[in-house]
Amino acid sequence: MERDGVEDDDIVCLDESFFINDNYQLTRFTFGSQVLELYCLQSASTDFDLTGQLVWPGAELLNHYLSKNADMLRGCSVIELGSGVGITGILCSRFCSEVVMTDHNDEVLKILTRNIELHQSSQDSHSCARLKAEKLEWGNSEQLKYILQRHPEGFDLVLGADIYILILYTFHVLLMNMSSERWNFVIVNTSKS
Repeated sequence: MERDGVEDDDIVCLDESFFINDNYQLTRFTFGSQVLELYCLQSASTDFDLTGQLVWPGAELLNHYLSKNADMLRGCSVIELGSGVGITGILCSRFCSEVVMTDHNDEVLKILTRNIELHQSSQDSHSCARLKAEKLEWGNSEQLKYILQRHPEGFDLVLGADIYILILYTFHVLLMNMSSERWNFVIVNTSKS
């Protein structure tokens, strides 16, 4: 059959997996005395929506800050917005009582979950936190409500690295549900240029 001069044999249909790079490599990171290993890409995906598959400079900067100020994390419950592969949440798990890591992209959530499983299976003697991955599209009130229902005590600390201004609604809702009088946010943003 021919349509507008193009034969069916000339048409190539690609499914979404063609555009997804999942060639993750186990990578070692050091922040002060803390050494972490996790799976991530070594370069950015061509899809802007999959930027969470690698570790960005803002996350490394945030982790250096947190490793030098670990006392602020001790015993806290933390929610991280835009966790990507989970490097910040996994570092926090060494000091916190609970860490909820969020991302909006299902592919990114797969590698985040894989890194949580890697971390938990390594019998890391440093870890003391419960780690969880949750889907959260910034501003999605239903997903945020679901997370807060599962964590009615709220969170002591909200973290984020290289996240966009679109999260203001999410910040507002989290702030209204903070568990203590210590309302703490640590947000790091670096230039991508």
